[in-house]
Amino acid sequence: MEPNENLTFSEPSRSGLCVVCKGSKLLCGKTRCPILVKVNYFLKSVPLLQTEDIDGSSPPSVFIGRIGYPNVYAGPLVPPIREDTALYDLPERWFGKSIDDIVAFRSMLVRGKHRVHVQNFQEAGKIIEKTRELALATNSVDVELILKKKPRGHLLLDDEVQPFGPSAPIRELYVGNARWDHHIEKAYTDTDLKATPAVHELYTKGVLVTKIQRAFSVGAFGIEKNRKFVPTRWSITAVDSILSKDLMEKVKTYPEINEYKVYESRYLGNLFEVIMIPSMWSYEAIEAWYPGTVWNPSGRNVVMFGDSEGYEGRTTYAEIGGCYYAARLAVCELLMKERRQATVIVLREAHPGYIMPVGVWQVRENVRNAMRQKPYLFNTLDEVLKFIGSKFQIPLQKWIMRSELLKNALFQKKITDFFAKPPLNA
Repeated sequence: MEPNENLTFSEPSRSGLCVVCKGSKLLCGKTRCPILVKVNYFLKSVPLLQTEDIDGSSPPSVFIGRIGYPNVYAGPLVPPIREDTALYDLPERWFGKSIDDIVAFRSMLVRGKHRVHVQNFQEAGKIIEKTRELALATNSVDVELILKKKPRGHLLLDDEVQPFGPSAPIRELYVGNARWDHHIEKAYTDTDLKATPAVHELYTKGVLVTKIQRAFSVGAFGIEKNRKFVPTRWSITAVDSILSKDLMEKVKTYPEINEYKVYESRYLGNLFEVIMIPSMWSYEAIEAWYPGTVWNPSGRNVVMFGDSEGYEGRTTYAEIGGCYYAARLAVCELLMKERRQATVIVLREAHPGYIMPVGVWQVRENVRNAMRQKPYLFNTLDEVLKFIGSKFQIPLQKWIMRSELLKNALFQKKITDFFAKPPLNA
């Protein structure tokens, strides 16, 4: 047979690369093999998961799935150990921990699953009732989780939610005495209070965002007849969106900042540069994923995408997902604290060191960390761009081409400069 000169060839798929590599050559471009990281921590947990009876202390933590919506799987996350596990489900306390640290304790969480209709959870029986009680607890709770079969071994990884370990259907669920956060309990018992103001009120009283998101997912807030379970990944984004939108409206009432600022944070292979421009409120978030990163595993080029909104906000869901709202919350928190408004541009470079997704909390806490740092101050946008260009590996022009707000700011600057010129005969 004669060779067909018209045939074209493509690069091996991600799975094909893994077969060739076997974790030794790092052909995907990552600095470590994510499969081996997962296997390593799964093997450590295997001896503890050879039973249908999981007896341990839930952080507390629950997970509401989205597959099959509105009929979804809901249930607790329980590690097979008895100790204070509160850290296991408090992303606000994870910043600075390595991927190994996070995977180590999150992989221990066994997910119990029980089918429930999101709107008929009140009729779903004791298992769902106990799951709700657990979700509203303020600290670790002793739980006995009796499963119908041994947990199926895998580590769930998702860009929106935190990782967790294997799962199995629930036969029985016993929950010890759970002490509720009194602010959450008050919102839960007020069946005439709508969900959005309930979320606002809890946040202003200092309840952690993670705890609000957890309670939101089990239908703890809102008019009684309207309450329903919300898939965990949706509840995370919903709370970030609700809170940041409220803060955003308040921020708009404050004066504009009077100088250019850049805030910076580096963590888990991610570099964030947050630009604040003296102008009325607008917001943009742009991500750049290098080859060998989580969502660009076998590509040859950097992938960039983002979303923005003007002064009036946005009415459609952001293309880049929950990261957009998580970062928006973090920057609005600082502007509220300083009683100022600004045009804000969040730029993120994800490098090959970011080998696996750990949840949208990473963006929120990374940007919060940036907001805690002393900002770099500049007099002009040109100075800002020169500084940004020195920080990123991606050429500055690429960021400008991708950013609607940077292009707008540069265009506005040129118009202002034009009108500022004196007459030729002056």
